[in-house]
Amino acid sequence: MPLLRGLRGASRLPMRSLRIARIARIAGTAPIPPHRLLQSRFCSSCESTAASDASSPTKSTAPDHRTLGVKQELFMTSVYSPGSPILLPNGARIFNRLVDFLRKQYVRYGFQEVITPTIYKKALWARSGHLENYADDMYTVTSTSPARADPVEDAEGGTEETEYGLKPMNCPGHCLIFASQTRSYRDLPIRYADFSPLHRNEISGALSGLTRVRRFHQDDGHIFCRPSQIRDEIARTLDFVRLTYRVLGLGPYRLVLSTRPEQYLGSPEDWDQAENALREALAASGHPYTISEGDGAFYGPKIDVILRDSDGKEHQTATVQLDFQLPRRFHLEYTAPAPDLERRGETTTDPELLAQYGPVRPVLIHRAVLGSAERLMALLIEHYNGRWPFWLNPRQALVMTVNSTEPVVAWARHTRDLLLGVGPTEASSSVSEEVAAASPTGLAVDLDDSDRSVGHKVRDATRKGYGLFVVVGPRDVENGTVAVRATALARPGDSEEELKRLKHMDMTPEALRDYMLELVAAYR
Repeated sequence: MPLLRGLRGASRLPMRSLRIARIARIAGTAPIPPHRLLQSRFCSSCESTAASDASSPTKSTAPDHRTLGVKQELFMTSVYSPGSPILLPNGARIFNRLVDFLRKQYVRYGFQEVITPTIYKKALWARSGHLENYADDMYTVTSTSPARADPVEDAEGGTEETEYGLKPMNCPGHCLIFASQTRSYRDLPIRYADFSPLHRNEISGALSGLTRVRRFHQDDGHIFCRPSQIRDEIARTLDFVRLTYRVLGLGPYRLVLSTRPEQYLGSPEDWDQAENALREALAASGHPYTISEGDGAFYGPKIDVILRDSDGKEHQTATVQLDFQLPRRFHLEYTAPAPDLERRGETTTDPELLAQYGPVRPVLIHRAVLGSAERLMALLIEHYNGRWPFWLNPRQALVMTVNSTEPVVAWARHTRDLLLGVGPTEASSSVSEEVAAASPTGLAVDLDDSDRSVGHKVRDATRKGYGLFVVVGPRDVENGTVAVRATALARPGDSEEELKRLKHMDMTPEALRDYMLELVAAYR
């Protein structure tokens, strides 16, 4: 039977096989029929099967991210900051992996990440229109020290204290970046991305877990493009959504086009142009969609992605919004030939017209693929019911000792450090200490070298949702290996031979590290 690099045949170590079998019995998984092994991996394709498991929720006891969040130590809340979840180490791991995934996709989709201030003077929000249309949902920030306040001149020539506002969104700041340089039509589209925290003053009675919060992170992106580029940019954004939700195992979802609300900025003609542009982009994408009349943002129409969860409930997550208003309010321009045609999204080959350059206002596309990262985390917690895919699992592996003798504990710690990529640099190594220190693997590996029995350790690790059990005993020290149980990685359709292999694998720590990194890469 072919095995990974560094594996030894289990038949060579009968006592090892007996020990692993004992661990399996303790964990309540031996003997395990193939159809039960397949339930170990919780995903959208096996939810109906997993529902039959005693530990899985039934329709009457649907998973609640607030309960699971406490059980898996993902986040907490505090009366000192209502609506601002505190992500614990495990929750931060999941959050950072989601962000890391998006950052890798930004290279593919042409986004440049920026970092912008958390507070701006209210003059900026007045200029953007948020103060007029969004003031009830904003926080005001003032200095408690009058001597340190920024003086401004009022209408009568006196001075008054300047008020600031916590930003509820990033678009005004990105407009400032665009306006900071002279732009040409050759520069467009320009795509900015921002993970800065946002604050919105939700009503206290509506606050709930990670789904209704006051402080959150949005994978905020803004695309400044030419009118002729709208359709392609909308199509690329919808493809970005499709890819991300496929990797996360989420869906199905539907698209909704929301049109002009009662309170809006701009002229009806601007809105008609924007709505027609979105309809054309949706038609070209081939995605079916519905229309929600009067539900657009105050600055422009939008396409919302409505995700259906495992219980059939729907949630608005991703969004794509077209905006002709902010570029006008911030006097954004780029230069282009044949400017009159450029404004209408038309092209020409007439050399006389192409010789005439003039200013043109860009179109702004607001987009978020995850929407609120906290809200999406809540959906993922409930979707996976605490059984995370390996690349997202905040507890990917637990190294556990069979006894507390010094050689066993030392080998277990060496294995843990090697998997983390934080081991000390050998003096004879050709790799510098600086390079080694900057090369962690990013894997989530913990160590249990307590005096508890293996049975207690396995039960505790199973309850906490570890993906791999890595067992270290005296024979492992002698052979330079570890025993790995990976039944949680079983997939629908795996052969009995593969299921048997996942129950007991002997490998070197180096081979285990490579194996885990391959598992992470497989989801990317």
